[in-house]
Parts: sequence; structure tokens; C-alpha cells
Amino acid sequence: MKRQLISILVAVCVLASTRASAEEDASNAALRERFRAAYAAAAISVDDADDDALRAYVLYPYLHAARLERALARVEGAWSDADRAAAAFVAELGEAPVARALRRTWLTSLARRESWEAFLERYDASAATPALECLGFIARIALGDTTGLPDDIRARWTTGYRLPGECEPAFQWLRAQGELPDDLVARRVELLLDGGQVSFARVVAARLPRETAAPLLERADFIEQPARMLDALLADPARAVPHGVVLEAWSRLSRNAPQEALERFDALRERLANADDERALAVALALGLAWDRRPEALDYFARVPRAALDARSLEWQARSAMWAGDWDRVRASIAAMSPEQQSDWAWRYWTARAAEQLEEDGARALYADVQGGDNYYSAMASARLGERVVPKLEPLPLDSAAVEAIAALDAFRRVRELTLVGLRDFATEEWRYGYAMLPEEQRVQAIHLAARWGIYDIAVATATSEGVFNDYELLYPRPFADAVKAAVEMTKVAPPLLYGVMRQESLFRPDAASSAGALGVAQLTYGTARETARRWSLPMPNRADLLDPAVNIKLGAARVAELVERFEGQLPVALGGYNAGVAAVERWLPSTPVDSDVWIENIPYNETRAYVRRVLWHSLVFDWLETRRPQSARDWLGKVAKTGAE
Repeated sequence: MKRQLISILVAVCVLASTRASAEEDASNAALRERFRAAYAAAAISVDDADDDALRAYVLYPYLHAARLERALARVEGAWSDADRAAAAFVAELGEAPVARALRRTWLTSLARRESWEAFLERYDASAATPALECLGFIARIALGDTTGLPDDIRARWTTGYRLPGECEPAFQWLRAQGELPDDLVARRVELLLDGGQVSFARVVAARLPRETAAPLLERADFIEQPARMLDALLADPARAVPHGVVLEAWSRLSRNAPQEALERFDALRERLANADDERALAVALALGLAWDRRPEALDYFARVPRAALDARSLEWQARSAMWAGDWDRVRASIAAMSPEQQSDWAWRYWTARAAEQLEEDGARALYADVQGGDNYYSAMASARLGERVVPKLEPLPLDSAAVEAIAALDAFRRVRELTLVGLRDFATEEWRYGYAMLPEEQRVQAIHLAARWGIYDIAVATATSEGVFNDYELLYPRPFADAVKAAVEMTKVAPPLLYGVMRQESLFRPDAASSAGALGVAQLTYGTARETARRWSLPMPNRADLLDPAVNIKLGAARVAELVERFEGQLPVALGGYNAGVAAVERWLPSTPVDSDVWIENIPYNETRAYVRRVLWHSLVFDWLETRRPQSARDWLGKVAKTGAE
């Protein structure tokens, strides 16, 4: 009876908390609009008077910080009212994300004004960006605090990427002190070359004496022009070039132009005349040929003892063998892998596949073992057995009281409001801040909160960190129902497929932006979006339009439909084209038809290979969520072949 009473009390508290939250959400709607307007006005130096309601709004610190940032950007001279306000703000909010961001802006302002004592008083090396770290060096130089400084600057100097301009004065000081010797400059050039920063490596190398720079510049030439430089080496028997430089160039040539590498293999092998070098040449060429789906790949893998092949090489030897239909070699390649590698679902599936192709009795049992997973390979195993798939739903227990308690914390209230006003990057930072402060036992319940609030990218990222993968109802949402319905009506793309694409592309984040310039939930580049809109007689979008799910989803569905039609219904090829581009997948189409799973496994881009597998699996899960019927993956067992669209 006591336990029942406690349950009733908890339920009443949760209901009351939920009602209070709903009422707060409704009352905040007007505040959000006022906040948006004031936040936008702060960027153009327009400040209106703030009433008590706006000051009490949970996001008011962000408005205050925006105004302080603007003031700090304009202030000149020594300590000012803006500095005093910034100091008070940071002291009050401590390590909250908004305070950390303001502190960075404030430090930059202090450095611009050369207020070095104030800068160092507030500088925290543990939280510094490279630019702020270098400004810290300059502050110490200006104040004569140089004990140990050369070592600190040299540690920053020794990096393999281009550093911000704020670092150059510190490096100049180091040179003036005679503390930047040629060997350290040469080391920086080597690191830049290791990282592929060849052009900037040449700039840094220009500071070296000619004889010191010469081998580094030669390596740069081998990286940028491997075929020409290797030919020059072959034409001059007396020329001495470090083997590492030669092998680096060879790997690049093999990867980017395997036919050109193939034509030079014998001559270079004879030139190096070393068994270890010959193996390195053979492996690099074999990989390049495998990525190009060339039959010669197996010949060059065979030149190297299996025990000398690393994990990646064994995987690509197995892929080349399945492309060639050599199932004995597929099995032998997998057998040479480490136990950990063999236990991966992919290689368990391909072990079963090899057994089936070799007509062995144990194939069905091996496939049944792979069905234990919940992924593309387990669905493929079921398809091979002629069975249907039911995703293994493992609901994450919901502790409503814990979720409501988390939602009431200031950090998470800010997450919610930042999401609703469109400041998603700040929302992500606030989530990390709040999540780190949660007791260990409460963190898993934060997944429910993020999902409830529709912050699906954070929900999935948090679930991954907590080892939660199979609560499909929680982690496979179906948002933007009206936009999806309109897109489906226009394009006839199946909703589960469209949801699968969006989940993989953006985890349903409307403002998602990739480094390649793809935008929105369906991750379309501006050019692709406009071309697609033109072909479908849709309004021509601008970049801002692509952040509107109603626009983005329709264009994404149209693009999927185009690719499916272009590749004559070959869904894996269409998905590969969506991710890697049409030109790439057309290069990957086989001269004679191959099994779909073999084609997918031989996609040379790791990202695209994983993308195709995951979207297929996502679409199956979404179909199951919609119908609750066992799913068939038999359509995945087709062939991939060239099409008339090429």
C-alpha cells in the first residue's frame, strides 16, 4: 500500500510538473519573439529598454552577452565600462557556455587594446584556442614574463597545420631570441607535409638555408607530382632519394592513378631492390587497384604473405576476391584477420556468404548467427535465409520524475529555449555543459528529454555515449509529417526511405550545415538544390530557404527520385549517388552485373559505403515502425549493373 501511495504521489508530481512546463512554454512564446528581435537588434547596435519579464527570461544572459560583445568590439583604450560589465558577467556566470564565449571575446578585445595585464589576469591556458594561446605569448613578451616562454612557443610551433595570424608575432620573437633553430623549422615543414599542407610547407621552408630546405622541397615535389618525380628517379640510377619519400609518392600515385602505378611497378621494384620495399610497393598498388575494382589487385596482394598484411589490406583483399568471385580467397582473407576483426558483423556475414557460395553445409548456421545483430548485415543474412526481419526493440525505461527534474535545471531550460529561438549551436554547448553536471545515474534519462524536445541529433549522440542503440521508437522519430507528406505526394518516394535519408544526413536538424556546403535536413548543396528545383518546376530556393524543412525535404525527395530513376531502380546506386555524387557512382558501376551486397562492400569511399548500408537499414526500421509487420530485405539481393544513363 505504501509503495502504491508513493507511485501515485510521483505521478501527481509529474503531472503537475508537466502542466507547469506546458504553461511556461506557452508564456515563453511571446518572450521568445521579443528575445529574437532584441538579439537581432543587438548586432546592429540598437538597444531597447528591457522590462522585468525579459530580464527574467532564461536566455536573457545571451542577449546581455551579445550587447557586451558589441561594446567590447568598439571600445578603445584602457579599462572601460564595457570591461567592468564583462568582468561582472563572467564572475556571475562562471563556466556557463555563454560566459566562456564572452570571455573569449573579451580577451580578444583586451589583446587588441594591448591591455596585457588585464588579459593575463583572466587568461586560462587550459581553455584557450590556438589564437588566444598565441595572444597569451604576446602578453608575456610585452610584460617581460619570459621564463619558460621559448619552450611554450616552440610547443605551439611544432604542429602540422596552419596556425592563426595571432601566432606570427610570437614566432618572430622566438626567432629574434635565436630560439627557433633550423632543425625545428625543418620539423614543422615535415609535419605540414605529413598533414598534406604542401603549399604552406613550402612557405615555411623558404626560411631555411637552401641545403636544409632542398630535401624537404623535394619531398613536396614527390607529393604533388608523384608520377613525374618517380619517372625522374627511374631515369637517374645515381639519384638518391629516401625510401620513405619514394613510398609516400608511390602510395599517392597508386591511390589516385592505379593504372599509371601499374605501368611503373616493375621498374620501381628493380630500382629499390629490397624485399621490404617490394612488399610495400605491392600492397599500395593492390589497394589502389582494389579501390578501382581492378582484377589485378589480387595478383599484387598475392605478392605479400598474408601475415604481413595489415587489417585494412586484408579487408580489401577480401573485397577484391568477392568482386572477382574468388570465394576461396575471400574465406582465406577473413581467416587471416585478427579474432576481433573476424567478430565484426561484416566479416561474420561474409564468412557465411563464402560458405554459401562454396556450397558448404554450415552456411545456414553461419547466417543464423549473423541474424543476432540489428544492422544491415543481419538483415542481409535474413534475406539470404528467406526470412523476414523484426528489429530487436529494446526500450529505454522512462523515469518521468528524473526527466522532469533534468528539464527543470537552468542549463536544460536554456537548451530548450535556445533550440526554439534557432540558436542551435549554443543549445548544443549548453547540453554538454548541463549533461556533464548530471549524476551518472540520471544521464541516460536525458536521452528521453532530448527526444521529447525534438533535438534528435543530441538525443542520438547522447544515446550513443550511453550505449543505447535499440530503442527505435525513441531514436527513430518521424518529424516534419506535413513536409514529408507533401514530398511523398510529389515524388512517390516511400516515406521510410525518405526518413532514412534524412536521419543519416542530419538527424533531422533543420540548420545542419556540412563542411562541403550541404544544408538542411536532407543536406543539399545550393547548386544541387537549385538544379533540382528547376527540373521539378519548383520555386528557386535561396540558401535561407534550404534551412526550411518544407523546402528542403521536398527537394531532397525529388533528388532521391531522380537518382532512383537515373539508375533504373538500383537503390544502392542511387543512395551512393546522393552521398558521393553521380560521377563517382558511375565510375563504380561494373562492366558486368554483380550482386548488390558485393557492389556495396566494394564502394571505395568509406563514408559512402557506410552511408548506403545505414540508409537501407534505417529505411527498414522506419517501415517496421510504421507497419509493425516483419520486414523483408529480399529486394536488397538484386544485381547492380551499368545503366543507359551513363
